[in-house]
Amino acid sequence: MEDYKNERLSPKLRAESLLSKMTLNEKIGQLNQRLYGFSVYERRNVSGIKEEQLVLTEEFKDEVEKYSGLGTLYGLYRADPWSGRTNENGLVGNFALKAYNMVQNYVIEHSRLGIPAFISTECPHGHQAIGGYLLPVNLAMGATFDCRLVEKAYSVCGKQMREMGVDFALVSMLDVLRDPRWGRSEECYGEDPFLVSEFAKAAVKGIQSQGVYVVAKHFAAQGEGTGGINASAARIGERELREIHLPPMRACCEAKVKGVMAAYNEIDGIPCHANRWLLQKVLREEMGFDGIVMSDGVAIDQLNAMTNDTVKSGAKALRSGIQVGLWDEAFGRLDEALERGLITIEEINKAVLAVLTMKFERGLFEHPYREITEKWQNYHYNEYTESLQLARESIILLKNEKKRSKNYTILEENKILPLDYTGLNSIAVIGPNADDIYCQLGDYTPPIEENDAVTILDGIKQYNKEHGNHLKVQHAKGCHLLEREESLLSKAKKIAKSSDIVLLVAGGSSSRFCSDNSLKFDLNGAAITKENSSMDCGEGVDTAILQLPDAQRELIKEVCAENKNVILLVIGGRPYAIEQEIELPNGVFYAFYPGIKGGKAMAEILFGKISPSGRLPVSIPRHAGQLPVYYNSKASYQSMNYYDLKHKPLYSFGFGLSYTTFKMDGIEWNKRNISIDEIKKEGVTLTFCIKNIGERGAFAVPMLFIRHKESSVIPRIKELKAFDKVWIPNKGRKKVTFHLSWEELSIWNESMKFIMETGIIELSLSESGERIWKGDLNVFDTTAEENNENRRSL
Repeated sequence: MEDYKNERLSPKLRAESLLSKMTLNEKIGQLNQRLYGFSVYERRNVSGIKEEQLVLTEEFKDEVEKYSGLGTLYGLYRADPWSGRTNENGLVGNFALKAYNMVQNYVIEHSRLGIPAFISTECPHGHQAIGGYLLPVNLAMGATFDCRLVEKAYSVCGKQMREMGVDFALVSMLDVLRDPRWGRSEECYGEDPFLVSEFAKAAVKGIQSQGVYVVAKHFAAQGEGTGGINASAARIGERELREIHLPPMRACCEAKVKGVMAAYNEIDGIPCHANRWLLQKVLREEMGFDGIVMSDGVAIDQLNAMTNDTVKSGAKALRSGIQVGLWDEAFGRLDEALERGLITIEEINKAVLAVLTMKFERGLFEHPYREITEKWQNYHYNEYTESLQLARESIILLKNEKKRSKNYTILEENKILPLDYTGLNSIAVIGPNADDIYCQLGDYTPPIEENDAVTILDGIKQYNKEHGNHLKVQHAKGCHLLEREESLLSKAKKIAKSSDIVLLVAGGSSSRFCSDNSLKFDLNGAAITKENSSMDCGEGVDTAILQLPDAQRELIKEVCAENKNVILLVIGGRPYAIEQEIELPNGVFYAFYPGIKGGKAMAEILFGKISPSGRLPVSIPRHAGQLPVYYNSKASYQSMNYYDLKHKPLYSFGFGLSYTTFKMDGIEWNKRNISIDEIKKEGVTLTFCIKNIGERGAFAVPMLFIRHKESSVIPRIKELKAFDKVWIPNKGRKKVTFHLSWEELSIWNESMKFIMETGIIELSLSESGERIWKGDLNVFDTTAEENNENRRSL
């Protein structure tokens, strides 16, 4: 028996045995991921057979023949307007497993050595497949501040993908949002590296717990693009890179992530796909990553901007640390690079060995096929409620003022929210995002079953039906997403005037589902938009102004003139500059695309069934010209003020109101004066109690920040180092403990060494964006003091 067929040997030994038998062409095939997987099959009606049949395309067969096998197949299950796959022509139900088995069987049977293929798939906020279990977008998940729930939700996605034979889930989780003009803002968990790191770790754990490997993307600093332009240069130095953008990848490595995707952008003139320092020294040597490094779509070919030669680009990417390509030409020409002496056979072998080892590790050679059962497993939202719970915990209450009568007088002392359902007779639900489910779902979204979807209007109607159905619910669109229409505006004003209360649903959309199918796409699937597009966010949809569209701003103004009891809900994939818009309504909510059940969650919060518990994972600016406005800027920025604009953001990171009030007391910590050695051994522990002094049970979101008062480099104003989400019943209290290790208290010093420094570190506790407590930690070095004492004695 050949060693590579011996199951008793380790994956690496089997891979080495198989590698020794492969031709150069076969090796290159294992490093490529050239096909759009959604194009490798067709559903056809075959004469004499009642049911449609799946047929593999010639394009697929030619690729397998070219390399005597297939390394990785991307996007077999992908369904969206770019792929053109729908319920009518895509992999619905058991078609998915049949397609998987057909692909794998053809690859194995037409591979000289019987090497199975990897299957990679998109899962940025749920599996991008027909019937895929979908979650709110990352920015919404970040707003929950609930890592445990995110891990649980992603385990559902992992379970579904495992049953479909997926090997690699491509998941956005590494990008830290520093410029909200970026169209891919929705793919970030927030603007803070610690927050992003904790959620990235949770996502990796959730998916990989089900046996599906995660490819974390994008590495690194893609959230720092110039002017908010997608894939543009990150104009930062090593310190900013290490402090802000590398921590999420380090957290993923701690969670044993199996894959990482390099980012499109350059850092200080060096593209990530050609950055040997980043991919080798930092990723592998410093962080200990031992998985697969994958290219982003056609990114290797884009290195031609520096090489002027596709073959050189492929060689440079391979030598820098890329092991698997994606849709590029360059990695298909590695034989030419070898012939020209640009790379060595040892470098090819090293990359191939990593791929083969992982295939043996996953058991693909022994179990390459999926069992097809009579009943397709449906991951329904009624059974798997994690998506709904994420939506409930993600919606952020920004403003809650007193209810007003139509003649401007205050009716009573209570806030407008939550709405008293029994005291209302009518409600108007107005706005372009009020009844469009795809405006709640974000980019990278597959076609969905309408029966699963709950728009904001649907949520209000369902709540009304479940509670007596006495409320008159009226709806008007008011305007299109980006354009005004007089007839729509007139109807909105009319029903606003005749209703007790108005819920005005404004915002943006990353939906690719245009009614006229006019949207065009780039080679990597990014949208190519025009000014009259149906999208104002998403990949390839960056903005210069950050304002809501003029048509929506007019709608808000006109509706608020007709009714003095207006609640504004902004739904979007980025924080908009809404300083003027929030002045008019007396209640304001913000929801980063809350997902397929967002309407149900919103209705429950609106009428007080649950209390809002979302907190801003990113600051909301007053104006695009104010950027950057992230809360953790350097202390030197404090002197940078514009004479014509307030200095602070409209709402800062961590802000979010509740229907109750929390107080903290009983704050204790192990030591206020502590040595570096003690910190390394035991850390700093802070314990406190949170009391809910209101009448409603609710989630509290305590956060612990630090600020270095003295340092060898300019410190940040404050930095998040711990947070939790705690349910507290009315009049109840909960004990919370935060622990800070030496890593949370260390800095990258003037020599770019990650060390603990002596000095005063201010600790502060916040809830709902309000600082409740602060205290100073004195860090000293016993070794230095002993040395000084010895010198004095001499």
